[in-house]
Amino acid sequence: MKASDSEIEQYASAHCNYYLTALLEELERKTHLEVMYPQMLSGKIQGQLLSFLSSMKAPKRILEIGTYTGYSAICLAQGLAKGGQLHTIEVNAETLEVAQYFFRKAGLDQIITQHHGQAYELLDQLEGPWDLVFLDADKVNYAAYYDKVFDLVPSGGLILADNVLWKGMVLHPKEKRAKALADFNSKIQQDKRVKNILLPLRDGLMIIEKR
Repeated sequence: MKASDSEIEQYASAHCNYYLTALLEELERKTHLEVMYPQMLSGKIQGQLLSFLSSMKAPKRILEIGTYTGYSAICLAQGLAKGGQLHTIEVNAETLEVAQYFFRKAGLDQIITQHHGQAYELLDQLEGPWDLVFLDADKVNYAAYYDKVFDLVPSGGLILADNVLWKGMVLHPKEKRAKALADFNSKIQQDKRVKNILLPLRDGLMIIEKR
């Protein structure tokens, strides 16, 4: 009998080594109970992958565009080099407070700096370099964010972009965000300055390495 997608996901999840399990499960519960659009939360497997990628690069400086309730930032921070810093941008004050609470509880509040406001404007105020950048904010501006940060990422640095499949709608894009993400994916595929792979994990994760 062929296993269902949910059974495969459960099996895969059971064969991952997690960190801060109790805290992340509490964060996930709080997000689902109290915050709008809980589907925006990074899942366990994706969170583990973010931690893996960060740990392999051991970045000194990480930039996250789109904090939400802090799950992905906590995961990415696991790979920071000693003395490293993570800066994260969020426009929603409510979710920013939730993230702040869990950053403190995880003991990461001294290495994570939160910025409240529109990412496109704040990016001009933040100085690089950024060894790792995670895009997980408003989808229509992914290409603009990419262009803003690209020169601040050193050779060998990573840019990760979440939700690039947009529930499969990028295959036949009609909706505004689907069109923007389809254009973004094409932009990355044609950019000779990078190497890239699009993983069909959750809602699609594009991994980009600057040559």
